[in-house]
Amino acid sequence: MYKIQTLNKISGPGLGLFPRDDYEIASEIINPDAIIVRSFSMHDFDITPNVKAIARAGAGVNNIPVEQCTEKGIVVFNTPGANANGVKELVIAGLLISSRRLIPGVMWARDLIGQGDQVPKLVEKGKSDFVGPEIKGKKLGVIGLGAIGVMVANDAVALGMQVIGYDPFISVEAAWGLSSSVKRAKGLESLLAECDYISLHVPLNDKTRGVINSERFAIMKKGVRVLNFARGGLVNNADMVAALNDGIVSFYVTDFPDEQLLKQQNVIPFPHLGASTPEAEDNCAVMAVNQTREYLENGNVKNSVNFPDCEIPYTGNNRIVIATKNIPNMVGQITTLLASEKINISDMINKHRGEIAYNIIDIDGVAGETTVEKIKKIEGVVMVRMIDATQE
Repeated sequence: MYKIQTLNKISGPGLGLFPRDDYEIASEIINPDAIIVRSFSMHDFDITPNVKAIARAGAGVNNIPVEQCTEKGIVVFNTPGANANGVKELVIAGLLISSRRLIPGVMWARDLIGQGDQVPKLVEKGKSDFVGPEIKGKKLGVIGLGAIGVMVANDAVALGMQVIGYDPFISVEAAWGLSSSVKRAKGLESLLAECDYISLHVPLNDKTRGVINSERFAIMKKGVRVLNFARGGLVNNADMVAALNDGIVSFYVTDFPDEQLLKQQNVIPFPHLGASTPEAEDNCAVMAVNQTREYLENGNVKNSVNFPDCEIPYTGNNRIVIATKNIPNMVGQITTLLASEKINISDMINKHRGEIAYNIIDIDGVAGETTVEKIKKIEGVVMVRMIDATQE
């Protein structure tokens, strides 16, 4: 029986996919085989030696010590695209809210309470203070064309916007899903220079931290509207405040406000609502659970942030899964050892990602504990696990 620990409240439709006869699930559990987490910070969390996988029910993994997990041979999963529609809808709302001055208008209208019969006249008189442009025909620059960026770009096209996309690392799958009406930017600077709206959809890392800064604001059109539903650290907030005060940015819509931004009149702050829909929570949980089960039961890896995608259809053979350092002759040493143990390989695959390599080896017969221990002793081996067909 596999033991699953949950560190946050995980959606029921997801947890319900664990067969109760084969899985024990609890927030307090000793020596779990896998952990499912949302926002709980695991950097000071005691990850026991038995943990084989950690699944983040969401896209970002900043709350998980990924490098430490890699060193221990723990696969870390995330759920890219599971909450994409929820974020996309909020981005579209942000486009409209930042254009039509809807929030200031609503707040002003509510202040008319107590004016009685004069309210209709005051509304007509005051509405001119909240005039804002339509988004149809305007240029939207989408920086980052992953699952969310593609959906934002496509829906903006459907709303009549001219959309320019920038992503030097766009995947083939994303490219297939992108509307042919989306124009490709020649470079980031050219996109920033010509767009009326800019929406960020890139991960936060050392290369992207503070990518929107004073130098980039100097390129932008006066009155541009900037939307950030990706990560707060992508924008230098001090530089953003200066750009707002100078009139370069007319509105900044962000899902990641801090106190400095909350003090700015033309900042529209959301309390990290991008994926806060019941549908997104369900989708993330379902995806996290399915990936965890596939790894524990079959050894297959998909949507890991630290291991390569690596899959072989499971046909019921006994299977050995091995993580190693990505160095020469690892596969040769493993196959030589199996041959010396008179174990025949019926199928195998080897993939690598960065400094880690992952192997799935289907064998005829059973590799006993002695064989597994011998594999573990090969220098460079990080993790070995036997998946016995008889345990099904």
